[in-house]
Amino acid sequence: MESSSAVVDFLSGVRIVDFTQFEAGPSCTEALAWMGAEVVKIENPQLGDPGRRRQPGKPDNDPYYFHVFNANKKSIAVNLKSPRGLALVKDLLRKADVAVENFAPGTIERLGLGYEVVRELNPSIIYASVKGFGEGSPYERNLAFDMIAQACGGTFSVTGDPNGPPTRPGISLGDTGTGMTMAITIASALFKRQIDGKGRRLQVAMQDSILHYMRINFATQGLTGKPAQRGGSKVPGVNNAPMGLYPCKPGGPNDYVYIMTSRANPDHWDRLLKLVGREDLIGDKRYATPSDRVEREAEVDEVIAAWTRLHTKHEAMDAVGAAGIPAGAVLDTMELQNDGSFERRGIMQTIHHPTHGDFKMPAWPVRVDGKPPRLETSPVLGQHTSEVLRSWLGLAPGDVDGLRSEGAVA
Repeated sequence: MESSSAVVDFLSGVRIVDFTQFEAGPSCTEALAWMGAEVVKIENPQLGDPGRRRQPGKPDNDPYYFHVFNANKKSIAVNLKSPRGLALVKDLLRKADVAVENFAPGTIERLGLGYEVVRELNPSIIYASVKGFGEGSPYERNLAFDMIAQACGGTFSVTGDPNGPPTRPGISLGDTGTGMTMAITIASALFKRQIDGKGRRLQVAMQDSILHYMRINFATQGLTGKPAQRGGSKVPGVNNAPMGLYPCKPGGPNDYVYIMTSRANPDHWDRLLKLVGREDLIGDKRYATPSDRVEREAEVDEVIAAWTRLHTKHEAMDAVGAAGIPAGAVLDTMELQNDGSFERRGIMQTIHHPTHGDFKMPAWPVRVDGKPPRLETSPVLGQHTSEVLRSWLGLAPGDVDGLRSEGAVA
């Protein structure tokens, strides 16, 4: 719905050469594209970004993964193993404000496009690299994906049931989370460059980024002197009850509501007792303080669960929330997609892809002057090759045709 979104031009005029693939790098450059930067994705002419999941001689078998990380970008298909193709990309880099890459360690250097080379081409460029492990780490040459970064960064260790094994969180925090830390750093470097004119080399490792998202866990360790623990649906270090997931009808896999009373507001407990019809427990010394309730946590949880089992998760969330107590239904992806309020507010938007048709996906969540940035469909492989070469390098249509015949571009 175009009326619920807007074109954002905060980074209008900023040119970004995008060498990224899969998720950590593409999520970074996509965020900058949503802010108005012209992001030109350099892709292999045959298969493109591996995130397209193309097969030789066959169409994409899973286009949606690519869509969600490459909206609002342009695609140029260039053969970097062709001398003329490599020279073209170097010409683009001379015109660029930013270059971003997240190839495996050593790959960008072997292609002849490492930082030292690009800095000679364009001393004012902001050159950003996203890797699995940081420079100086004993694992800096290792390959990594999201789950590797999360395992080595700590999130597995604090996710799951207290007596169960470490568990991977259900979101790709290692990839997209890392992309967001780099995106804000690039935007900051661009602002500083307006003042001093200097280029920058920016580097982020996925493992290091995960440590950033583990700050509360390190604070808990500082308080207890022990490694942060797994707490299941509870919050380790927060000694309060009731707090956690409570089952709801009809009993499906996600039919739960999360309820959390606050230690700082003793009225929450009394309000909850009134709501669930257990006024008889108001003032009961066995449950008078948060510490008392933690000691009898199983009893307290059953008091609440006996009521939630009679209600759907939406009914429970509405009633508990109306009583002034924090509560949240557990919503799955289909429920979120079918909630029309997200689309009306522009938080979910629909792309209109020429090959794959319509696809509704999450957009940028920050509202700018009341509306989120407008979502544009992800590009077809090589869709903007001619456009970019003409607008950035001033090549004539005949020149582009000649490059195609040479196999330098597609």
